[in-house]
Amino acid sequence: MNTETCDPAESAALREIFASCPGAAPPAGWEAVRAFEARHGIVLPEPYRTFVAEICDGLRAGPPYWGLLPFAQTPSDWGSGRPERLLAEPFPLTAAWLWEEDEESLPQEEFEARLAPVFDHGSLLLGTDGCGLYWHLIVTGPQRGHVWMIAESGAIPFGTSLMPGTPGFAGWVAHWSQGRSWFADD
Repeated sequence: MNTETCDPAESAALREIFASCPGAAPPAGWEAVRAFEARHGIVLPEPYRTFVAEICDGLRAGPPYWGLLPFAQTPSDWGSGRPERLLAEPFPLTAAWLWEEDEESLPQEEFEARLAPVFDHGSLLLGTDGCGLYWHLIVTGPQRGHVWMIAESGAIPFGTSLMPGTPGFAGWVAHWSQGRSWFADD
């Protein structure tokens, strides 16, 4: 997965998918993308970066179920008392983590200190499927460019055995556009 240069084939596929979606928001433009990146001390991974600058900046029809968020927004159910999102801090995970076991085995303070960065460091919110299930695009750290599902019970990267598909934003969108289930056992 190349997160530094936009693959023309991925860009063309994204254009084709979103051209047929009524209600696709106009692109944000390069000026808005660069200003966002400067404000947060990051560079968005490709092809998402080109996607929001040139193709589309949000779609109520999805992906995910409750819609693809504009790149600088959080879902309405994200909560108001949450800590500041630190996009320049590396996303802390490199493999799926179902934290129910750790929640019982670690002291509460240690568990919460380990959990908080999963939600708020190094990722941009793409949207929600409801019930506390959020999709994140990782923008900083070893998983940069990957899409992760993060819910109240754990975090799973898209494009693995638990959620088969082509890793990355373009693969995640293609998977959705084909109407496929996110999970291997569905």
